[in-house]
This record gives sequence, structure tokens and C-alpha cells, in this order.
Amino acid sequence: MTIWKGVLFDLDGTLADTLDLTLRCFRHAMSVHLEKQPPIDAFMASMGRPLPLQLSDYARSEEERLAMLDTFVSYQDKVHDAMVKPFAGAASTLRALRKQGSRVGIVTSKGHRIGCRTIEVCGLVNEIEFVVFGNEVEQPKPHPEAVFKALEALGLSDEPSSVLFVGDSPHDIRAGRSAGTRTAAVTWGGVDRSALSVENPDFFIDTLGDILNLNAS
Repeated sequence: MTIWKGVLFDLDGTLADTLDLTLRCFRHAMSVHLEKQPPIDAFMASMGRPLPLQLSDYARSEEERLAMLDTFVSYQDKVHDAMVKPFAGAASTLRALRKQGSRVGIVTSKGHRIGCRTIEVCGLVNEIEFVVFGNEVEQPKPHPEAVFKALEALGLSDEPSSVLFVGDSPHDIRAGRSAGTRTAAVTWGGVDRSALSVENPDFFIDTLGDILNLNAS
């Protein structure tokens, strides 16, 4: 079997189980700043976008958006560590990929500070080589800028088709495809499989360990 020269992962919903945390923080921020809770479905559909962009869909002014963001982040800081956990097989799969010779990195829409905290809480700090955070790029996913940056960091810019990008949202699949990588959609994230199927990922995986059985050829 041909191994992947590189495997890139989204963080939230792919390696880290953060959905309950995100929804709780969203509901808290909306309860503080709006008269009633907006439908959660629209927020769920925007998963994969940077948080400041997500909140712009609900704020009635830039001032309110910034206030919402501050409320969300402040509350998230209080409850983050107790609510975040890695998905089964996260650390062991990353370790196995590196042992077989694959380069491993993370491409996330999360900002550097809270992204580092999530990676630490999930016990993944020593299992990855590089992270591209959302505040380090001009164009967020689904634009491929972050994936291009990760490919360059891992020395694989000239061989994108030898790299697998793994994510749980349409934004991940589009970003990977636009950068020339192969793509794998996970079935345990916050997005329905039907919505992911529309993006035609190269693979669907039901567990992180399934990646070890995907042929790169």
C-alpha cells in the first residue's frame, strides 16, 4: 500500500470533540445580546468558518458583533477545558501516521490562542508537526490559502496529490480540493453526511483509524 506523504487535519469536529462547547457558547452569547435565540441549524451550517465571520450573521452592527465575540470568547475560556475531549483514536492515529513516514499537520479556522489550548487539552501537542491557525491567513476556508501554507511548511507544495486533507465540513473538502490534495470527510462531526456528499470527497471515514487503511495511490 502506498502511504500518504502528508496528512492534514481540521481540528474542531475532526480531531477534537468541541461541538457541545461551541453550541453552548453560541447560545450564551445570543442570550446576552439578542431578544431571542436564533435557529441553531443556520449556525450549524456555518461550521468551519472562523467564529468572527459566523457571528456577523447575527449581529446588527459591527459594535454588536465585537461584543458578541467578546461574550463568546470569555465564556468559552471558562468552560473550555471541562468540555473538550479528543475523538477516539486521535493521538494514536497521528502517532501511527508519523511512524509510517507521513508528515502530519493541522489546518484550523480557530485562532492561535484557543486553538493551542484545544490541541493541548486533547493531548495532541507531541503528535503534530505544524499548525495553520485561522488568524494566520488572509482568506479562511474554503479558500485554499491555509492548506497551501501547510503544504509549504511540510515541504509538499509540489506534491499536493500525495497529501490527504481530513475534515468534517464542506469548507474543509473545498479547501483541500482547491489546493490539489485528496480529501476525506469524517462522519462523526457536526455536518450531515448528505451535505458532505455534495462536495464529493475522495473518501468517507467512520473512525480516525480508518485513515491508516486508505491507499494514497
